[in-house]
Amino acid sequence: MAGQGRIVSAAQDAFSRSYAEARQKFLQAADRAGLAVESQPHPLAGLHGEPLAMDVARDGPPDASKLLIVSSACHGAEGYCGSGVQVAALGDAEWRARAAERGVAVLYIHALNPYGFSHIRRTTHENVDLNRNFHDFSRPLPVNTAYREVQPLLVPRQWPPEEENVRATGQYLAQHGEKAYQAAITGGQYEFADGLFYGGRAPTWSNLAVREVLRAHGRRAGRLGWIDIHTGLGPSGVGERIYAGRDEPQAIARARRWWGGEGRTPVTSFYDGSSTSAVLTGLLFTSAYEECPQAEYTGLALEYGTVPVLETLQALRAEQWLRAHPEAPAAQADAIRQQVLRAFYTDTDRWREQILTQAREALLQAVEGLAA
Repeated sequence: MAGQGRIVSAAQDAFSRSYAEARQKFLQAADRAGLAVESQPHPLAGLHGEPLAMDVARDGPPDASKLLIVSSACHGAEGYCGSGVQVAALGDAEWRARAAERGVAVLYIHALNPYGFSHIRRTTHENVDLNRNFHDFSRPLPVNTAYREVQPLLVPRQWPPEEENVRATGQYLAQHGEKAYQAAITGGQYEFADGLFYGGRAPTWSNLAVREVLRAHGRRAGRLGWIDIHTGLGPSGVGERIYAGRDEPQAIARARRWWGGEGRTPVTSFYDGSSTSAVLTGLLFTSAYEECPQAEYTGLALEYGTVPVLETLQALRAEQWLRAHPEAPAAQADAIRQQVLRAFYTDTDRWREQILTQAREALLQAVEGLAA
């Protein structure tokens, strides 16, 4: 990714049009880099019958005290962006040399949620939002009372929604506002298994698989950084740097030192209301604290904008309707999948160049932060 010419080239070559292509590119990039890949096969097949897996490549010694994790596809279809970042980084000799010089090992986790990636869905095969699934399920789960109010509106009997549903949804937005609508839907809920942003009642396959990866690769690290790549919130092509960790002032300050660019690339947080994200529960980063308790952890969600948030939420409503209606005509199913893809991936060279430029900067900042 070094240099504008290389970024332009990677923007054309590192990204893919299907999960199968993305996986092949990741495996090939790891092989060219001389890295072994560990694969955790998923129990189900992909949209086109292809095998699915969470693939892991480590660049650096197994006993490294400083470890940076770079992960993709926590939310399935968002892997079209994240995979491209990972493939480009594996092919960036300058970036890899810098990490090695600073004593930082890099762990690439490709396709945290391979099922959603392949099927162009945000959720796992259990219909669970993976980034709301990291709870102690022996204890009471959070209650999202606002979601109860919007649940009857979200997945109508037919798609596109009939006039009555459009009118009721518009009334809710007019009364409560877009931010409240977003927060009610996206905050995570644990009551409606067939609803949106469902956090589950037990750990998903992906939850258990990533914990296994962390135990294998993270327990010898004294300092642990994590960049998890997301899409779907904010202005198109802008990578919001959202703090991803516990509400601890020292850790938030450390993340802002690493990634803040002295104010040029600010790190936001939903704890203080500075992020475009609503307040969330059951987040992926919880696994780092639980599986690598010896490490000083610093995490970031790199959230790239695509389309306006109401358009994204509308695509997710369509996706949920399709899941409830597998008998839908093939043409309608394909159209909904393309609607979801557009909500999480912008298929232009300009957008991809923006993604890679910002990702490379964040990767280099993380290495310097870990090495400081």
